[in-house]
Amino acid sequence: MGTAENVELVRQGYAAFNSGDMATLSDLFAEDAVWYAAGSGVLSGTKQGRDAIMSYFGELGARSQGSFQANLQDVVGGEKYTVGIQQTQAQGNGKTIDLATVITFVVRDGKIAEGREYFEDTAKADDFWT
Repeated sequence: MGTAENVELVRQGYAAFNSGDMATLSDLFAEDAVWYAAGSGVLSGTKQGRDAIMSYFGELGARSQGSFQANLQDVVGGEKYTVGIQQTQAQGNGKTIDLATVITFVVRDGKIAEGREYFEDTAKADDFWT
């Protein structure tokens, strides 16, 4: 796959995530995909495998009472990485999060093989999820 196809794949992933279409989202990930969530909070750390990543995404929804949105601002494609630039927004347990976020994706054989998320303010993100 080339850069344009990788960008489209990432856009499809955002659309599926934000509409709650976890079956489609799951199909976009390689079975052995890895996801890295920055910070030192309860949801931070490495998620090994598609099932663990989908579980993590489900936890984002559950802990935000279904309000979590990854509002895509732009997607930038390169030789090795495709980058999603988003505004992360959610409410839950009397807290609100509204942070600029970047996720770098590695696409392998037409599937997302890796994601690394970086928040504008990791401490605020960690606090929201506690």
